[in-house]
Amino acid sequence: MTIVSNLFRSLLLTVLLTFFTPLLLLGGVLVTLLGISYVPGISMIGQIGESQILSFLSIFGSGYPFQGMLTIGLTCSTVGGLFDVYNFYLYQDVRGQ
Repeated sequence: MTIVSNLFRSLLLTVLLTFFTPLLLLGGVLVTLLGISYVPGISMIGQIGESQILSFLSIFGSGYPFQGMLTIGLTCSTVGGLFDVYNFYLYQDVRGQ
């Protein structure tokens, strides 16, 4: 029973981390570009970058940037979970020794 609980604990932690990492990365980029857009002289760089990121996210979210961020987060968490299950399966016999 302890093996199953270890798997679920590891899987939950991996899925949560791989879900929030791209969201924090994209959110950080957006906040940085928003801050740059208020600086005189380089405000165009921030505005152009922000619109490009939002249009990129709109592609994955059927026109909605927030839905695009969730889609990217869910995809990354699925892949991270699959890697964790594969890693658990691969090294299952090593833990038993």
